[in-house]
Amino acid sequence: MARTGIINRWRSNMDVLDDTVYTDMLNTLSEGSVRRHFNPYIDIDWDAPEFAVTPNDERWILPGTDPLGRHPWYQAQSVERQIEIGMWRQANVAKVGLHFELVLIRGLMDYAFWTPNGSPEYRYCLHEAAEECNHTMMFQEMVNRIGVDVPGMPRLLRWSQPVVPLMAGPLPIPFWFGILAGEEPIDHTQKNVLREGKQLHPIMERVMAIHVAEEARHISFAHEYLRKRVPHLSRGKRFLLSMFVPVMMRVLCSAIMVPPREFWKEFDIPRSVRKEVFFNSPESRQMLRDMFGDVRMLCHDTGLINPLAKIVWRICKIDGKPSRYRSEPQRQHVSAVA
Repeated sequence: MARTGIINRWRSNMDVLDDTVYTDMLNTLSEGSVRRHFNPYIDIDWDAPEFAVTPNDERWILPGTDPLGRHPWYQAQSVERQIEIGMWRQANVAKVGLHFELVLIRGLMDYAFWTPNGSPEYRYCLHEAAEECNHTMMFQEMVNRIGVDVPGMPRLLRWSQPVVPLMAGPLPIPFWFGILAGEEPIDHTQKNVLREGKQLHPIMERVMAIHVAEEARHISFAHEYLRKRVPHLSRGKRFLLSMFVPVMMRVLCSAIMVPPREFWKEFDIPRSVRKEVFFNSPESRQMLRDMFGDVRMLCHDTGLINPLAKIVWRICKIDGKPSRYRSEPQRQHVSAVA
């Protein structure tokens, strides 16, 4: 009987047709994917002369909004060395992005498998999966054009990632918080780079612009999915989730944003620089906090901020004020760089 009750509650949670506001939002997102979507081999002219990757192109020098790009050690290197480091780092960021999105695609397929007939979540999950497939091709093409053999995610995450998509069916709420833990830092970083106004290589600029445009829909869906379901959890489950979310955000952010050990060995970067850049300097700590302003807003709105949770957020060094609205720009980084 207990098992039957759990299954019935799980099935009821998958049925969203009675929530017209939520279903209207899903239909709007799906229609947006139909009207405005990108194809990496149509919307990017990879073989155009201006997209060619050539030696000693200073547009690959890391921007000031990059934690390493603004560090004195990096700025003291020769221009050729800065270009080499910049190309490796940008290629690896793209590789991490495609690794993460491959995990997301598998999770989306697992979640869509269990959606009931007529569910608008099924349609949007498939739209998002199709767009993420295009993103992975776009990121891999960028890596191939740069011509650096980068590993992507850290080794431990590469080996453990097969189990993550399995959470999407039985544990969708932790799964979607995990997705935000990967999407929010990448999206925040790319927006800051584009807002900085530095001249970027056309490949990098176009890839970022496409990714930011479509990722807005994906992040919006994750936020609305969690806003609908988290408040209906029992008090005990919400408490456990409030402890779990900041830890997940911090761990996955470090796994995604911090370059793997191959990077530090390749360029013989001092350990002191690594520790200061990720995340011991005041600027990098502030950047870390700013990445999760939208997630703090989501947790505040869904009842996941309590006195103990605030302590965990502070221990994880990602505490701070919640955003007033989603994608609120943190302008202090751009103005400081300028």
